[in-house]
Amino acid sequence: MSKRTWSRALSLGCVAALIACSSTKQSTFNADDDAGDARGNNLPDSSNPFPGKDSGNNGSCNVTDMNADMDKDGWTPTQGDCNDCDPNVNPGAIDVLTTNDGGVPTWGDEDCSGTPGDSAQACDSSLALSSVDPKDAAKAIELCRTATDTDRNYGVLSATYVRADGTPYSTPGLQVGIKSGFGTNVTTRAGANLLTLSSGHARAVGDPGACNSVSCVTNQVATAPTGFPQNDPSCPIVNTIFDDIALELKIRVPTNATGYSFDFKFHSFEYPDYVCDKSGWNDEFVALVKPAPSGSYVPNGSQFGNISFDGANHPVSVNIGFFDVCDAASPQRFASSCKTGGGPCPPLPMPYCPLGLTELAGTGFDVWHNSVGPGGATRWLRSQAPALGASTITVRFAIWDAGNAKFDSTVLIDNFHWLATPGVSVATAPPPN
Repeated sequence: MSKRTWSRALSLGCVAALIACSSTKQSTFNADDDAGDARGNNLPDSSNPFPGKDSGNNGSCNVTDMNADMDKDGWTPTQGDCNDCDPNVNPGAIDVLTTNDGGVPTWGDEDCSGTPGDSAQACDSSLALSSVDPKDAAKAIELCRTATDTDRNYGVLSATYVRADGTPYSTPGLQVGIKSGFGTNVTTRAGANLLTLSSGHARAVGDPGACNSVSCVTNQVATAPTGFPQNDPSCPIVNTIFDDIALELKIRVPTNATGYSFDFKFHSFEYPDYVCDKSGWNDEFVALVKPAPSGSYVPNGSQFGNISFDGANHPVSVNIGFFDVCDAASPQRFASSCKTGGGPCPPLPMPYCPLGLTELAGTGFDVWHNSVGPGGATRWLRSQAPALGASTITVRFAIWDAGNAKFDSTVLIDNFHWLATPGVSVATAPPPN
């Protein structure tokens, strides 16, 4: 099965470990504060490749010792546990929006605040395009809650802009941006804003600081993370990267979560001409997680902790099978650089550019191409991975130019989202809507 066929199959069919093909009850989720319980009584909706589950506690029980932790969730009634018979209810949990059998969605009070749903409020409505505060970047992707090393709350413990290899980088400048959309036709997936990271300038047409070109050099030669850059084994590869930028988040997981997901959209001026480029040019986006997912939760592999890849286990790049936003009228451009090098070269995807140029309008990838022609982009994609409740994870979102500092790429990131389905697997696929 080709990479492009794989992407279609995953978005339209029922795939083992991701989709159950029957439904009578489900939870819906908002922003970073929506997960179900972990009791395993979910019946996920067949249209959702990353389903949630229903929640709600089993009522009160006979609590005889206010200082005992009857449900073994790490919280006692004295410490604020309002239902010490349900391990999914405590001050370290998140509120859950539940829909039962098509009824009216209702919020639970899993965090014991006394106000159901109070933790699901957006926090990114007043962020500035030019902000280089990494805490604002976390808010832009719906990570609103913060935590400290001395408390047990879930949320962001630290946020830092770094280079691709994790080296601190305090002056990211125009490589980062917070926007209410990207271009004319791409809107946020949640909240009022989204995060943009770029190997050039994280700006669209008309923005202050916009590149107005296919290439804006920022960082010059950089050091790639361990195991990278990568490529399709049939394509050339180079080991030098340029113009890297990354956001690194250290996060404590809610006690009632079993995983998380986020949405992203990758744009590049290298597409479609430099697919399987003869010189190894292949800009990449990765989401590196520590501790890296392992075991049965990683059916497609998670190389060096990366959780964003296609069905052939390749990182997000111009060679990924999800590039659907491009100029359908110019199929002769596809892998043209590869063909001049003598191949072997990938065949033209079918269908080619099914989403056309609409989502490129106003982004710069539609007009900053000189005489070469428009760049390309993926559709919105969603990556997910498992996580242990109350544990601490580190996620590094990184993008870079590979092989040269030309032909910039930009990624949009939004809608970080806690999950609670038992057995969450590492996967990337188009979201259901």
